[in-house]
Amino acid sequence: MILFTESHTSASTHTSIPEFGKLEDASLLDAYSWAVTGAARKVSPSVVHIEIRLKHSPRGGTGSGFIFTSNGYIVTNSHVVHHAGRITVSLADGRKFPADLVGDDPHTDIAVIRIREENLPSVILGNSQLIEPGQLAIAIGSPLGFQTTVTTGVISARGRSLRSQSGRLIDNIIQTDAALNPGNSGGPLVNSRGEVVGVNTAVIAGAQGICFAVPINTAKFVAGELIRRGRIRRAYLGIAGQDLSGPGFVGSKGILVLGIERGSPAETAGLEEGDIILGFNETALQGIDDLHRLLTEEHIGQTVHFKVRRDREMRHMAIIPQENS
Repeated sequence: MILFTESHTSASTHTSIPEFGKLEDASLLDAYSWAVTGAARKVSPSVVHIEIRLKHSPRGGTGSGFIFTSNGYIVTNSHVVHHAGRITVSLADGRKFPADLVGDDPHTDIAVIRIREENLPSVILGNSQLIEPGQLAIAIGSPLGFQTTVTTGVISARGRSLRSQSGRLIDNIIQTDAALNPGNSGGPLVNSRGEVVGVNTAVIAGAQGICFAVPINTAKFVAGELIRRGRIRRAYLGIAGQDLSGPGFVGSKGILVLGIERGSPAETAGLEEGDIILGFNETALQGIDDLHRLLTEEHIGQTVHFKVRRDREMRHMAIIPQENS
């Protein structure tokens, strides 16, 4: 804000010179506002409010979602629609449609539903591998039923792990301080260009500004599989991992193993916390998203060879993935 003050030393009125930095602050605020309003205008028409009625129960719930194809496919959270007997979708323009559950994956908290309508506004999906801590983050959804609510913050961190309602760890989660409330679940997390980079999923109870989103690269893969098959049949290793990051890994590619589940194929094979997974059979791994894409059903029960670095020593380990349950 530029402040003007009056001088009472003479009969005429003068304006003082703005303090150093005030003009720059005004420009930054204006640029920030333009970025947020532009992104919100681009994405909001595709954001929907979801109401569900539980099976064999009069109780229900609400959530958010976003249209990602013009013929009515919508991404939301699995926990929003998992036990739904009836799903109703409200568009930003006020129209309401019944929706069908295409499929849901509790392990990543991603679901796809569909309304039977054509020529719908759809979002642009971004690349969650390109986001950086500190960049602008915009959440859009229907918290507490207030449709098309916009909140802003920054990407606080990448590479978090979050336990889903199925008990599995979701890897490479985005942390943000863009405010989320009940009803935001399933809505888009958006960058300044209006590209969806995450699916809002959870908050830490009692915390201030600690919210989480499933990266859109994970959601793209899961949504594609759900549309093709209605479910995800994937090979399971039993690790919690994240993309390499931090001072010691600048420019490095691979997956840092953060945890090993007891009785899992990874534990049986001797994989340990702190190991760095670099390769899957003959394929180099850039990050956790690559591993997710490769752990497909054809590898269930089949020996897979991993290239692993442990304490600066390169190892080759054979692991037999199981089917996820």
